[in-house]
Amino acid sequence: MSDLFHEQVPDAFIFRIFDIMKQAYWHQFQILTKRSTRLKKLSSKIDWSQNVWIGVSVENEATEFRIDDLRWVPASIKFLSLEPLLGSLPSLELDNIDWVIVGGESGPGARLMRKEWVIQVKEQCIEQNVPFFFKQWGGINKKKTGRLLEGRTWDELPMKLDDRQEIIEHNNQLNLTA
Repeated sequence: MSDLFHEQVPDAFIFRIFDIMKQAYWHQFQILTKRSTRLKKLSSKIDWSQNVWIGVSVENEATEFRIDDLRWVPASIKFLSLEPLLGSLPSLELDNIDWVIVGGESGPGARLMRKEWVIQVKEQCIEQNVPFFFKQWGGINKKKTGRLLEGRTWDELPMKLDDRQEIIEHNNQLNLTA
């Protein structure tokens, strides 16, 4: 695991990765970055295919600027990974965002995620009609803390499976005519 938009990754390498993902149209790729400024800078030079979803990590209010950078990206699906969620996000603006994932930090030294922070994000997703996925509570033993929120799992996705099939068929048509 690494960050494709890390400053030491050459632009040409990034463009090649996107070309390979486009060729593998039958796969769904999810790319996550903390380097939203570089993502925004390069986004107009990238050939975005429908099977590539792009997201940014947002841990607290200090990193919310990444959401605005993400809005500039012409990807078909743009998502937020609010993990580890380390603070309250009371004013999430989710225009042009297709999916929100929330999770706590796990492993030794994991910082606490408060239930009210998660519920606050979930409620904002519901209000703004953005699918919400709750990944985990985290902690030292993430299997023990589980992923139930308010008595249920939250596994919403940005698209129905039928819609994904339509994208695959569309991409197949594009490849046949190319």
